[in-house]
Amino acid sequence: MRGQQNPPYGGFKVTAQQAHGQNTMARSDVRIVELPEVTVRIAGDSGDGMQLTGSQFTSVTALVGNDLSTLPDFPAEIRAPAGTTYGVSAFQIRFASSDILTPGDECDALVAMNPAALKTNIARLRKGGILIVNEDAFTERDLQLAGYTGNPLEDGSLSEYELYRVPITRLTQEALAELKLPFKVVERSKNMFALGLLLWLYDRPMDYTIRWLEQRFAKQPDILEANLRALRAGYHYGDTVEAFSTRYRVAPAKLPPGTYRNITGNQATALGLIAASQRAGLELFYGSYPITPASDVLHELAKYKHFRVFTFQAEDEIAAVTAVIGAAYGGKLAVTGTSGPGLALKTEAIGLGVMLELPLVILDIQRAGPSTGMPTKTEQADLLQAMFGRNGEAPVPIVAPATPGECFWMVLEACRIALKYMTPVFFLSDGYLANGSEPWRIPEPEELPDLRVRFATEPNANGRFLPYKRDPDTLARPWALPGTPGLMHRIGGLEKQHETGNVSYDPDNHDFMVRLRAEKIQRIAEDIPPAELEGDPEARLLVVGWGSTYGAIKTAVQRLRQKGYKVAQVHLRYLNPFPKNLGEILTRFERILVPEINLGQLVRLLRDRYLVPAEGYNRVRGLPFTAAELEARMQDILTEGNGHPEGN
Repeated sequence: MRGQQNPPYGGFKVTAQQAHGQNTMARSDVRIVELPEVTVRIAGDSGDGMQLTGSQFTSVTALVGNDLSTLPDFPAEIRAPAGTTYGVSAFQIRFASSDILTPGDECDALVAMNPAALKTNIARLRKGGILIVNEDAFTERDLQLAGYTGNPLEDGSLSEYELYRVPITRLTQEALAELKLPFKVVERSKNMFALGLLLWLYDRPMDYTIRWLEQRFAKQPDILEANLRALRAGYHYGDTVEAFSTRYRVAPAKLPPGTYRNITGNQATALGLIAASQRAGLELFYGSYPITPASDVLHELAKYKHFRVFTFQAEDEIAAVTAVIGAAYGGKLAVTGTSGPGLALKTEAIGLGVMLELPLVILDIQRAGPSTGMPTKTEQADLLQAMFGRNGEAPVPIVAPATPGECFWMVLEACRIALKYMTPVFFLSDGYLANGSEPWRIPEPEELPDLRVRFATEPNANGRFLPYKRDPDTLARPWALPGTPGLMHRIGGLEKQHETGNVSYDPDNHDFMVRLRAEKIQRIAEDIPPAELEGDPEARLLVVGWGSTYGAIKTAVQRLRQKGYKVAQVHLRYLNPFPKNLGEILTRFERILVPEINLGQLVRLLRDRYLVPAEGYNRVRGLPFTAAELEARMQDILTEGNGHPEGN
């Protein structure tokens, strides 16, 4: 089969019965191969519906019980010229019968809807992998647009792959011919043909997708029928064409008991904010200016008005964050969301939040920069901006989730810290976590923390209200709602006198207040979990990560340990303050490697704080790390001097 040039149609013609869902040509000679895991990548023009195809295949895969991890990969242009390499959109999914942590390094199967998709994605397909191409798109014009001088389907350059040439465009047109639909509608339906073929190839049922289509296009019967026919035509193509003689099956994963759903990082973040508002007994106010890849949090929250969620799409980033400050002053759970460029614009107002000592949560869904950078690509380059990007001494806590599902729990934690310590808190996600997805166990209500707050209701003992008189344990000031009788007070951006809150230019008071605000943030270290060491505590090498690098680091560490190497890992969810035991852990190890999707930001903080010889492993390609590249770098360190696992 490898390198086979399948004939046009493969002897297949879509019949009326098949287009309506009846399989009249089913074969009994198809071989079923059981696999522990599979990685599939789907690629085409940005208007070909690749993200929709991938997300639907993901939903079905989650519903049948596989563990999974996804990597959407799409261009920044809203609609790049069709057929060009910079207009290619792709979606990668890895699914397995066991626990997995990354969307895969290499693909087992690639679906390429045009030459540009083939050219930009073929390097990701392993040798011997399945390659399905829409041969109708390999016209002379499209080949030229993709930069090909010849046709790769004809010149033998794809001989290392199991090639299937499928006339997806023509077969979709055949399946929809009697509907007499506009050309654009027919053209947009070919992604459903590709989805149907993948569902057949990997033994996934069509039922879930059919129900989803019926719900989505309930008011557009013609569009519904077109998608259903294309889906069924793709499924039955695989079931009837002799070229496809094998199907692949991945058994369900053994996950802990519970109710699961597939969830992206941005969806988990939105649900975590709603859960926090419910557990705090506060209305949620979310003020944001649209920006990729943070906008989906705003879109998701807008669906939940019945949970006392108020969403405000501001005219700019400054308006968004200052509206949130006003909401916090008024007693709301106040949250703003943005990405790196927007965070820069919010800087002055966040400093105001620090001076006011009001509870705010700032979501930074990081993307590649600087300036506009690459809006749809991931990066971890805002850590130092979150840590230091304000005038004056203005420290804030910083938390960072490690997986899409963990976004739920860490944004809950950001809200807890903000409410308890009366401070702005940064939540650092990124484009990979935001758009990636995984199965997520829906928690029971009793698993969620109690976030109820106590507003100030009475003046202090002397009959006056002191807005900056602090809790002796947390150093948090009281939260007094405006209009509360007897609690008239003044806040603002000018330096405050200790306890009274009056404007003060006294140099000693300023020094005292600056140190007091910093001490409040450092005390949070007493209230967060210790850093958890995974792997071999006696190893020479410790790998320290944060944020979305978790899956690739852990996979690489597991592979090396299976080979006999001794290596340990610490992954940080709390970046300011660091966990109390982090310094003690770091000093145990001879070598410390810090992989980051930046030029070395956490590694600088670790060197500065703990005086350890940490070394960075840095890539800024707009893509997450692969486990293979991290494994290679770790192995290089571990084999220095002896070349063997023993003794490292």
